[in-house]
Amino acid sequence: MSDAPYLVGIAGASCSGKTVLATRLAESTPGGPATILALDSYYRDLSHLTPDQRAVWNFDVPEALDSALLLQHLRALLSGSAIDKPIYDFSTHTRAAGTERVEPAPFIIIEGLFVLYWREIRDTLGTKVFIAVPDEVCLARRIARDARERDRTEQSVRAQYEATVRPMYRKYCKPTARFADLRASGDDPVDRLAETVLRHVRERSCRRLDARKPPPERLICRRLDGRKPPP
Repeated sequence: MSDAPYLVGIAGASCSGKTVLATRLAESTPGGPATILALDSYYRDLSHLTPDQRAVWNFDVPEALDSALLLQHLRALLSGSAIDKPIYDFSTHTRAAGTERVEPAPFIIIEGLFVLYWREIRDTLGTKVFIAVPDEVCLARRIARDARERDRTEQSVRAQYEATVRPMYRKYCKPTARFADLRASGDDPVDRLAETVLRHVRERSCRRLDARKPPPERLICRRLDGRKPPP
């Protein structure tokens, strides 16, 4: 609904439902599917460490992620340029040799634990969302996901959760909820969450369009936003 891409950021606890919401939003944004960037793709490459050293690495602090590269990629997408996104292998904690080409789109969704942590990245976001769910739900979901997708045992997942995931969430991630435009429960139906976020996106993008576009397009935007046009 405007020339520059509109960015939506989704933060929250591990396995709170960020990816599910991002996927549903990407299917529902006006103008076609949105581009999704997962913060998990930007974990730092640990190929220079031994497997034993990687196993005890703290992946639940902001420094574990390459925020500078992420910001560079977000700015490139905002300017209309494609990026080559890293591909991260969680079974070895290293980056793959290849990359994934990501093209800009009218809407870009970035989701991950620390999306609202860095001010420079927050400043690129038009809509900021924070999702929370009960701790026991996050743990159960993480055990299932890591066994299915990351070749982890339940024992190792529980040990990591107690050692770093829970305490680091409380220290670094949970406080960023204050920066969110919307706070939501990951237990709510995803369609309801998506509609709440899309309503905010329409309002924000329409305000931006109101200031930049001629009257006929402002009228279209008001209709998208659910407001009656002036007489």
